[in-house]
Amino acid sequence: MNEVKKTLRDSKSTRWLMLVILSFTMFAGYLFTEIISPLKPILERVYEWNSSDYGMVTSAYGWFNVFFVMLLIVGILLDKFGIRFSTLTSVLVMIIGGSIKYAAFKGILPTEGEILGLNSQVFFVAIGYAMFGVGVEYAGITVSKAVVKWFKGKELALAMGMQVAIARLGSFAPLAFGAKIANTYDVPTYIFIGVVFLIIGLLGFLYYNVKDKQLDLQIKLNDSSEEDKFRFRDLGVIIGNRGFWYIALLCVLFYSAVFPFYKYGPDLMVNKFGISENWAGLLPSLVPFGTMLLTPFFGNLYDKKGKGASIMVLGALLLILVHVIFYLPFITSIVAAFFNVLILGVAFSLVPSAMWPSVPKIIPEKQLGSAYALIFWIQNFGLWGIPLLVGVVLDKTNPGVVAAKAAGESVNYDYSTTWIIFIVLAVLALIVSLLLKAEDKRKGYGLELPNINE
Repeated sequence: MNEVKKTLRDSKSTRWLMLVILSFTMFAGYLFTEIISPLKPILERVYEWNSSDYGMVTSAYGWFNVFFVMLLIVGILLDKFGIRFSTLTSVLVMIIGGSIKYAAFKGILPTEGEILGLNSQVFFVAIGYAMFGVGVEYAGITVSKAVVKWFKGKELALAMGMQVAIARLGSFAPLAFGAKIANTYDVPTYIFIGVVFLIIGLLGFLYYNVKDKQLDLQIKLNDSSEEDKFRFRDLGVIIGNRGFWYIALLCVLFYSAVFPFYKYGPDLMVNKFGISENWAGLLPSLVPFGTMLLTPFFGNLYDKKGKGASIMVLGALLLILVHVIFYLPFITSIVAAFFNVLILGVAFSLVPSAMWPSVPKIIPEKQLGSAYALIFWIQNFGLWGIPLLVGVVLDKTNPGVVAAKAAGESVNYDYSTTWIIFIVLAVLALIVSLLLKAEDKRKGYGLELPNINE
């Protein structure tokens, strides 16, 4: 009998170092994802954008992912060609997309006239963001599969929670400080800083790939059996799994009720709560900042105690409470906004900490890349449609605001009607989380059981 030798992932320091490297690139990706989120008032003033222009650009994140089914394609590429191929490909696509966005703001690309009915600058910013969106989602599913590879049977939920925490620091930074930086320098310089972080992330992925190759060689030495490879017919296993669809639906509903808050939350703070433009993103930035602290905590709780399905239900309940409070027109206190944002941070820690580690309990590892890709693809319907819908509804329910602001008048957007969109999404997320809990009880996926194998 051959003695099974320890591998790199059996070294606690090595596997956690790999997690930090993977997480830094996602930090850079999340930073660039939210890089213009606190700039809506600035873009209206400097570039004369309206809410529909802003909504069009923020919705562009999902254009290629949704309509060209790029996420399904990259998920198959991940399962067919592996993690190392996908790390490099994904971050290169992010850098190209980010560079196009920078060039559009810098004026290197045309800014006058229209293309396909859009202002030329809006068009090119959107195209760059759409390409970047493919890369960052590709990186996201690749990192998810890589974390499972290094932590399965160990501190999986904690590791995923830590990865989310570090990545969410990337969301926190531009929301908290982006408007101040853009006003101190200018928008193109601010965007360029984000591109530099993506390039550093590429260097991190190069080092990770060296260690990942070493791990693969060790695994092959320990396992002489024929590798169980991904086949296209395996997609049927994913599509036919009801539990998978509940997680996918929960993901799109929950994230659609949170991520667009990053885009419109700073503007809400200016228009409803009277916070200054420079620091309007500071309160919304508490959401990703809170997840940095709480997601690892809840992930560790799931690893040791279980209750993953119940954690998701609780997160959805808190999300409803948050959006109802933001909706109520008579609540305009900054203190109320502060505590409400803290509750949103708790909700946004609960659901992802349990949702992502639950996927490997439902789907076999060889199909994880495609499963995560399909979830991210469905999620991108929300990331495309909801920001655009919010921008259009905001303009329709606030006629004349853009013209009044351009004339120098002090007027505010009324967000109350628009915020009903988020309440509906949160209620639907609760319903789906309850269905997932019932399905787990029927099928015995083990979502309520601990992740660590004793």
